[in-house]
Formats: sequence, C-alpha cells, structure tokens
Amino acid sequence: MQSSQIPHFDYIFTGTGLSALMTVYKMVQSGKFADKSILLLDENSKKTNDRTWCFWDKNEMVWNSIVSKKWDFALFANENFNRNLALKPYQYNQIRGLDFYNFVLNEISKQSNITFLNEKVTDINELETHVYVGTEENRYTCNYLFNSIYTKAFAESQMKYPVLQQHFIGWFVESEVEIFNPEQATFMDFSVEQKGNTRFIYVLPTSKTEALVEYTLFSEKLLPKEEYENEIQNYLKNLGVKEYQILEKEQGSIPMTCFPFWKRNTKRVLNIGTAGGWTKASTGYTFKNSDKKSSELVKFLQNNSSTSLRMTAFHKKSRFWFYDLLLLDILYRHNELGSSIFSSLFKKGNPKLIFKFLDEETTLIEDFKVILKCPKIPFIKALFRVLV
Repeated sequence: MQSSQIPHFDYIFTGTGLSALMTVYKMVQSGKFADKSILLLDENSKKTNDRTWCFWDKNEMVWNSIVSKKWDFALFANENFNRNLALKPYQYNQIRGLDFYNFVLNEISKQSNITFLNEKVTDINELETHVYVGTEENRYTCNYLFNSIYTKAFAESQMKYPVLQQHFIGWFVESEVEIFNPEQATFMDFSVEQKGNTRFIYVLPTSKTEALVEYTLFSEKLLPKEEYENEIQNYLKNLGVKEYQILEKEQGSIPMTCFPFWKRNTKRVLNIGTAGGWTKASTGYTFKNSDKKSSELVKFLQNNSSTSLRMTAFHKKSRFWFYDLLLLDILYRHNELGSSIFSSLFKKGNPKLIFKFLDEETTLIEDFKVILKCPKIPFIKALFRVLV
C-alpha cells in the first residue's frame, strides 16, 4: 500500500537529458497530458552550455528556433583526398545545449502539472501497483517511470555486444585572422594521425574567425586530456591559425553499442535516451534519434490507456540495428579500419543517400547501394561472426 505521506505522480522522469526533455516538451505540445502529474528529477540544474548537438535534416522541426547555425555544405577528408559535399535537400544543423535547455524548461515552467526538482536519484524500486523513487532528499511514487540515467555496467559487464565510445574534446576558438569558411562544416577529417584507432576532427565554423574544433575518436578506451588538446592545437596550427582565444571547452563520451537496453524495460519502467539504446550505435548521433523516439513514445502513451499500458511493448528492433552491430563488431576488433570504411562511403557515395541511410529511412534496395560502397571482406567476416 502507498503511503499518503509520499507525493505521488502519474509519470516520473529520472534524469532530464535530451530524451527526457524532448519527450516532456512533446507531451505538453500534444495537449493530451494536461491532466497528468509529471515530475522531473535531476541533480543538474541545466544552467550551463555543457554540450553541442549536430544533426542533418531536410524538414522543418519543432527545434528550428534554437538552431544556432546551419550549413549547406560539408567537407569530408582523409590523408589522401577531400570532398566537398553538397547537402541539399539536407542541412547540417547545430544546437547549443543551453539554448535547448532554456527553450524546453521555459515551456515546462508554464505548466502547473509539471514539477522539476534538482535532486539526485538514489533508488528506483518497481512494485506491483506503482514505482518507488528515492532521492538524497525525498521519496516519491508514480504509476510509470522513464529512466534516462545511464548505468554503463549493464553494457560493459557483458561480452556478447561490443561497446565502444564516441569520446571527444572540443574547443570554441576565436582566431585573430579570417581562416574558417562559415558556409562549410568539416563533417569528418580523418587526415589526423590514426594511431591504430578511428580518429577524426570536426570543424563547425560560425564565422570566418570563430569555430568549434573537436577531436573525436570511435574507440574503446579514453585518452588523457592532454592528448585530445595537443591534437586540436596541431590541427589549428596546420590550418594556419597561429593566434587564437579559447572561448569555451566541451568534452564527452557517448557509448556506442547494440546492447539490448530495452530488455531491461518492465511493466512500469521504460529506459530512454542512451540508457534505452536511443543513441545511434554506429555513429553516436543522439539528437535526431531522440527526436524520433520521443515522438514515437508520446504517440505510444496516447494510444494506450493507463490501465493497459506496458512499457515492454514500446521497443521495436529494426534491420538497422543489425547493420550497426556489424560495423561495431569490425571497429571493436580492428579499430584502425574506421577511416577506410567511412572514406569508402563518402569518396564517391551520394551524401543524400548516406544521410537517409544513417537516419534509417532507406528501402532495402537503397540499403544495398550504400552497403556495397563499404569494404567487402571485413563485413563478410563480421557477418559470419555475428550469425555464428
């Protein structure tokens, strides 16, 4: 029996990252949840610009008003070639974390049925009729819980599914000379020394003198902070940037795995975001996938009454999960192959078709057009390993 002393909610979100805030925002916009009490719990107040999201899109989105920069062209490069990609009908978009948080939290603050508390979650316990949530300060209960707090031990304590990291450090720099092309983002530059890994640079210019320069790896192990920063310094030097100011820094590590997080979903608890496998496993891209998944989740909640709702029914596995599994298997065993695989895609491939494929919107015939651009032998070997 629930104690009358413990505050009860229809829905509780533990963790208020991208996926949780997207979902709650869309619940508000739908107008279908005004009668539901919603609690958001996070130890972080979301008052700092802690990350930058980039994604390609060709349609109007609900987030358009907070896109800080759009690019119609992108550069792909390795040590042997570079290619300027015309992205239309797509555009490459950038959203700063703080702009997203402010946009969503401003809307949430107007809703009398939604409460946002800065408290660290310490305990989640699912009972037959409700879910109990403990924080360092208080206790709560709810009918259904959405958890986006990632527990890396779930994925990293098993051997069946490879686990890599997309790990990076980025500098927002201002150069004393005009060196950047604000009309062109550097999507992936593999010309940096690979050192047995998959290593590349992003450059996201916002003006001729300002850009985010990010050193990124798809690999298993993180590096000492100095190694990322030394590589950024070297890259800027090679571009001809001698004098510059560092305006901001960002760093992060995003798990890349096909581990079936959805198997940890229960009748009343749904894992979302990175904790639910919403990150695109083969690229680490999060924003676009979370945008799609959050819309699907809101629709799922609307189409199922609260009496018959079972969170285990939400997830659906697609063939793209299998494609991602093959790539991660290759990069886990032969991390040095990343540059050649991505280069084979972008050297002569149609960028619009590649983006459509990475968005998981292609037909089977289109899938094969993309896949056939990749080196055959590593994927055939990975296919046999996965099937066996």
